[in-house]
Amino acid sequence: MGILGAEESMGMELEELHRMLAARANPERRKDGDEFKEVRVSSEAAMDADDVEKLVVCVTSGVSYLGLAIVKELLVRRYSVRIIAENQEDIDRLREMETSGEMRSTDDNISVVMAKLTEIESLSEAFQGCRGVFHTSAFIDPAGVSGYTKYMAEIEMKVSENVMQACARTPSVTKCVLTSSLLACIWRDNTQYDLSSIVNHDCWSDESLCTDKKLWYSLGKMGAEKVAWRVAEERGLKLATICAALTTGPEFYRRNPTPTIAYLKGAQEMYANGLLATVDVNRLAAAHVLVFEAMDKNARGRYLCFDNVVGRDEAEKLARELEMPTNKICGDVSGDIPARFQLSNEKLSGLMSTAFRPCHSEC
Repeated sequence: MGILGAEESMGMELEELHRMLAARANPERRKDGDEFKEVRVSSEAAMDADDVEKLVVCVTSGVSYLGLAIVKELLVRRYSVRIIAENQEDIDRLREMETSGEMRSTDDNISVVMAKLTEIESLSEAFQGCRGVFHTSAFIDPAGVSGYTKYMAEIEMKVSENVMQACARTPSVTKCVLTSSLLACIWRDNTQYDLSSIVNHDCWSDESLCTDKKLWYSLGKMGAEKVAWRVAEERGLKLATICAALTTGPEFYRRNPTPTIAYLKGAQEMYANGLLATVDVNRLAAAHVLVFEAMDKNARGRYLCFDNVVGRDEAEKLARELEMPTNKICGDVSGDIPARFQLSNEKLSGLMSTAFRPCHSEC
């Protein structure tokens, strides 16, 4: 795993790791900070120019729970992946994974670059040479505030705008996939009798309702997605968004605590309306890559991504994994009840069925 663009303040141990990895990729190193830039250039130069244009992609917050799953899915599909690291903790996490064998790279097909999601110029530099960007919308609050607050929602919207502007400024970047949330679609005024019972990719949550209920995670995801669509339209950039359900998988609560708890605010109401759903992190990652690849054809817009709508049995299992009482998720409802609304991921399901359709003799 090549680690690029580190600062001297990271210490001698990390600096030594840089030199070792840079030597493996490029024995003729340049001095000072340029040697790490040379690693990036050399690894790309070893590939055909057309292959580089097609296969090099960048993942923001690539050490997050979902970010790592996307990186691994991309590596399986033979992409060269550039991970954005924002701080020393990100670098340490990547070093631990390489040491433990949790993530292995071949032919230097992973690189890591330090960049600030709050700075457009920093992002644009990190995106140079990449064909596309996966913005996972997962990052550490720069102010160190615990939990997901109104302030975090504002930061998330600003970061989304920065990422999109940086994509638009970078000539090599042609498309972006942004991770949104199902919560950006489902929070609507249930007192409206003409409200459709189907919740799909055309639905948006009610901003006033989310504000009144202090659903900051919903507001952050919805605001980040809307600003991304605005910039994409203004700048002519291809964009697709994945509106993901509650992300689950191995140790999801321990490894992804803040988004998990933030997502479940209002869980009882979501459950009662048939709108509380989950998605496995690996399936979510595969959906990101599938949509990204289909964007060169006719894939566009928003995609709802979920595996299961939570019923009583699923609620009990989820509560055990979260170590909380079941009624925190489904209230005092003793069994499954008819839901007023129905989630539809028909758009994504249609795309996936087409992508994995068996090829017959006439293909």
